[in-house]
Amino acid sequence: MTHTSLKAVRGALLAAVALLACAAPAPADTGHTTTDDWLLLAVGRGETPPVTAGGSLLRCDPPRGHRHAADACAELAAADGHIAGIPPKDVHCPMVYAPVTARAHGEWRGRPVTYTETFPNRCVMAARTGSVFALDGP
Repeated sequence: MTHTSLKAVRGALLAAVALLACAAPAPADTGHTTTDDWLLLAVGRGETPPVTAGGSLLRCDPPRGHRHAADACAELAAADGHIAGIPPKDVHCPMVYAPVTARAHGEWRGRPVTYTETFPNRCVMAARTGSVFALDGP
């Protein structure tokens, strides 16, 4: 009968664990440290900021959460997460005063994002914020 010492068994187990740990693939480097960029978005009529609890959650890694998520995430990426930094579109909006207030809060590349702005109408909001607040319609 063969007797194996406890030290030999422990050594073999430690060697097996070390081999398994070395064989596991390393996580991929995505270029940023956060696992997801996200914004909770809401648009309300009038000049009072809307409650974001009833809004839409835009997630950008991968883009999902509202109808134009891919476009909104691309625009936010180009502006480094700053909604006010999205280049305005060259459109002609009617001069009708029907105010809407857009509100966003969340996280972009590990930084907190807070944004609230009142626009004279939805057309102006869309021209200045791109697809970010395009929460309804096609």
